Amino acid sequence: MIDFYYWPTPNGWKVAIMLEECALPYDMIPLNISKGDQFKPEFLAISPNNRMPAIVDHETGEGGSEGAMPIFESGAILLHLARRTGKFMPQAPRSLKECEEWLFWQVGNLGPMAGQLSHFRNYAPEQDAYALERYAGEYARCLAVLDQRLAGRDFILDWGYSIADMICWPWVLIAKPLGQSLEDFPNLARWRQTIKERPAVQRAVDLGKDFRRSAPPDEAERDLLFRQNAASIKRGR
Repeated sequence: MIDFYYWPTPNGWKVAIMLEECALPYDMIPLNISKGDQFKPEFLAISPNNRMPAIVDHETGEGGSEGAMPIFESGAILLHLARRTGKFMPQAPRSLKECEEWLFWQVGNLGPMAGQLSHFRNYAPEQDAYALERYAGEYARCLAVLDQRLAGRDFILDWGYSIADMICWPWVLIAKPLGQSLEDFPNLARWRQTIKERPAVQRAVDLGKDFRRSAPPDEAERDLLFRQNAASIKRGR
């Protein structure tokens, strides 16, 4: 069994997709990031960066007397689950190298740029023209990189559908709320739709849908979500 600490965001969907695609048994534990669940000591013991998603895998046979292994960071979780199941990750050295490249590309480029764009477009108390131009441009640049990669390919890897697709897809799914059309990215639009039609992906995106935000954050929620700093870490929040 896997304990899955989750909230319905693109980063949460990455791991939910893998769990559903592999049909792994898991217990979804809602982590309400607007209410500060990510700062509870029991969660910080699993995810010291106070971010979700995170998992505790109780069937690894490692990590302590009970065999439970905590893992934080979506890329690390996907790598663990792919190794554990032998699914959705190639083993041949060149294909594996490409899979790892695109995993690191997502966590270092597409995800952070999209996340910052989402913040300044959807959550910032005031519109900042420079920030919007900066992150909209970077997000579009990342989409162009991925669109070119998908030219002549069904998926990111020639090997086939993989964790490289799972980690990138959620941040392309939300292009419209980020103000980005995919009309100029036909390969990306086709890939987005292909993955969207997978039953496991649909189940993953629907996971916890009742928890999705229906109103802007209030000031207390803003403190938890957007005003953390070094002092916050030192005092445990």
